[in-house]
Amino acid sequence: MHLKGCGARERVEGPDPRRRGPSVFTGLFGTLSADRYARLVPSMNDLVRQHTALGDSDLEWLHLLVSEWQLLSDLSFADLVLWVPTHDGTRYVSVAQMRPNTGPTSYQDDMVGHLVPRGRRPMLDAALDEGRIVREGDPEWREEVPVRVESIPVRREGRVLGVIARNTNLLTVRTPSRLELTYLQSASDLAQMIAAGSFPFPGQQVDMDASPRVGDGLIRLDADGVVQYASPNALSAYHRLGFQADLVGHHLGSTTAELAPSRGPVDEALAKVASGWAPREFEIEGEEGSIQLRAIPLKPKGARIGSLVLLRDVTELRRRERELITKDATIREIHHRVKNNLQTVAALLRLQARRIESDRGREALEEAVRRVGSIAIVHETLSQNLDERVEFDEIADRVLAMVAEISPGQVTGRRTGRFGILDAEVATPLSMVLTEVLQNALEHGYRQGDTGTVEVSAVRGGTSKDARLLITVQDDGVGLPENFDPKRAGNLGLQIVRTLVEGELGGTFDMVPAPERGTQVILDIPVRSQK
Repeated sequence: MHLKGCGARERVEGPDPRRRGPSVFTGLFGTLSADRYARLVPSMNDLVRQHTALGDSDLEWLHLLVSEWQLLSDLSFADLVLWVPTHDGTRYVSVAQMRPNTGPTSYQDDMVGHLVPRGRRPMLDAALDEGRIVREGDPEWREEVPVRVESIPVRREGRVLGVIARNTNLLTVRTPSRLELTYLQSASDLAQMIAAGSFPFPGQQVDMDASPRVGDGLIRLDADGVVQYASPNALSAYHRLGFQADLVGHHLGSTTAELAPSRGPVDEALAKVASGWAPREFEIEGEEGSIQLRAIPLKPKGARIGSLVLLRDVTELRRRERELITKDATIREIHHRVKNNLQTVAALLRLQARRIESDRGREALEEAVRRVGSIAIVHETLSQNLDERVEFDEIADRVLAMVAEISPGQVTGRRTGRFGILDAEVATPLSMVLTEVLQNALEHGYRQGDTGTVEVSAVRGGTSKDARLLITVQDDGVGLPENFDPKRAGNLGLQIVRTLVEGELGGTFDMVPAPERGTQVILDIPVRSQK
């Protein structure tokens, strides 16, 4: 799509602004360098509110028109520029521009932001003042290219808000085919609807990225819903559904309903929609394929004379979507099974710990249970998501609660700040690191019977390309032994932390005395996911 409404460059149209050279622009912002000029790009909202007297409801109508006018541009094989009169009525400002996908452009430059004095372009004046489509005049020559210019008034509730200049590059004009004649006739009908204020359709906002376009396939219906013309792409799409005859002469609604796998009331509704009685989008899926359709009633003079139906073959798109859904479901099921298996392992270790008489052996197995449990928490969270990312705050809270069971009622844990969303490849090792650090704080930071608080703090920082997560775990316990070096400590838990943080997460790990009392563990790791 070549919509220029949200990327405007404002210039005052003079005798020939290009005489100043390619790197300097003169306009509403004064004389600017090319770099400075490119950065000052007002939107359609800015231009309308700054230069015109249109209200918010009028502006919304223009946005609705601009969201739809790729259709008019493609059917016309023409560029469109939307001109709106200024506050004082002495000039026009161009607020949006569209180039066709079906033919060559007649404007190499961005026209958005140009200001034109009234009288400079008589066809704009005539369309605005008389409220009619103006086609008089000989072609204009622009850089040795003949251009046919037309003006279409934009009407809303009886008022003309602005004028669309339709500019057709005539350099490649030849004898038109049946397809091109159908395009041009449909464009003429839409132009008359715009001039009458009956197009676009209020309340029918269309997602142009997802909707069928002119080149995807087009069917022209008469007032009874009978096919007058079907483009080759449209015919191929219906062949994909299993209809082998020529569509011309068939009632599209009935034909479409017969191809649908369902029967009954849905059939009748589908037949009515496919007949083009109302502006609707719908999709039909047969045994061999799927097509997406959009019906556009044509009422150039108020009464419905027929309809346009745009359609696109979405068979392969739907097949890929189903594959992705199946893949997502498979991945979630894998995470669910991994979580169940880890919980089984944890249960077996817990049973084994109860049978061991040695206190050290029992404690070692209980530590292993918590390590396995922290990984299981991550997989449980992943089994509930559609992607390989998790909200780690919930995991951190569950790990904190799990480890706090070591000393119930004596030492409490709390979290401040947000970890945010993390990739699974970060969340899994980080959950183990957090488990080890908390377990170490509770086991070695407090004596028997002590009370206290362990606080986990998380801060996200950096840019989106170089985001980092700073984690601080601080207790108010007895503190570190004299001459303690966390890089040389032989504790298994600290060895696991160092290996995961520095080796797998690519971060840094340090353990220092807290500012007032206790110990502070500082983790600094890079992250790549959203906050």
